[in-house]
Amino acid sequence: MASESINVRVKGDLQTHLRQQIGEHGLYENASEYVRALIRQDLQDRKGAWKWLKEELEPAMRADESAFVSVSAQDVINRNKST
Repeated sequence: MASESINVRVKGDLQTHLRQQIGEHGLYENASEYVRALIRQDLQDRKGAWKWLKEELEPAMRADESAFVSVSAQDVINRNKST
């Protein structure tokens, strides 16, 4: 795969934060390394979120239909107001 450049401009607080993360006193040697680490972390977070959602929904997907109770949108709103 050919390497493709993407240029990004940051100013203000973003630029200040970026400068703190790179160079002699930062964790990263340069801005590109930091951005790649952020993208990798974002991808990992998304995978984790999907895994969590699947684990949460799986019991309901396996449940017998008789276990489900019909509720209206108003029932859900009222339930959420009381918590």
